[in-house]
Amino acid sequence: MNKQQQKFLRGLSHHIHPVVIVAGKGLSETVMQEIENALNKHELVKVKLRADRAQRNDFTQHILSTTGADLVHAIGQNVTLFRRNANNPVIELP
Repeated sequence: MNKQQQKFLRGLSHHIHPVVIVAGKGLSETVMQEIENALNKHELVKVKLRADRAQRNDFTQHILSTTGADLVHAIGQNVTLFRRNANNPVIELP
């Protein structure tokens, strides 16, 4: 993903709310499945990570490596992820 596409997706993500919240139990199998489902359906999703900074970075890296998604933006406890749905694309990138 290039900078122009990343900027475009950041603009789209302003109005969406987190669809998954990762809290005390961390990245369980169920939480990872919910993130997968959200990426398959919406392509662009926000995930709220309720943890300290180091653990948020670890969670983010694990999510990215497991799902194959791209990191669009990370600010505070929110990370925005994008993964194109090959069968039914929802978002048209510039």
